[in-house]
Amino acid sequence: MPHPPETKAVPLDALDTALLDLLQRDASLPLRALADRLGTSSATCQRRIAQLRALGVLQRQVAIVDRRLVGRPLTVFVSVELGEQNAALLMQFEQRMATEEAVMACYEISGEFDFLLIVSAESMAQYHAFTREVFSSNNNVRNFKSMFAMNCSKFETRVPLRAAGGG
Repeated sequence: MPHPPETKAVPLDALDTALLDLLQRDASLPLRALADRLGTSSATCQRRIAQLRALGVLQRQVAIVDRRLVGRPLTVFVSVELGEQNAALLMQFEQRMATEEAVMACYEISGEFDFLLIVSAESMAQYHAFTREVFSSNNNVRNFKSMFAMNCSKFETRVPLRAAGGG
């Protein structure tokens, strides 16, 4: 089975790294505040942010919502084994998961299963309906295993970054 091409890291200098760290902690900071904290100008911050977006390093800015407070308390980690595997079928499954609103993340993984999903649901009944629809035989799913989150003691979206030249 072909592997996806390896993605090369984008070279980041100390200003890029510090800027990314600040944005990951609070993307709502105005340019002036970013510039003040970094000891540079707003124009420099704006230019760097535009470059990081163009390079694909900055993918998007989002708000993180507490799922429980908006009525989606159930988080499920789902291991999925496909019936058949080839590049087209793997891509087809990934594309299908991308359209599923309940699927928070879809990872192709090594080992016994082919994919690991993170699914958010309002209730067990809703999750059951999701599995019936999404994991039916017409979607090439041989087996799936659900693991229900009992508690979340840490949830982080921030990627740890090292300053340029750091080891």
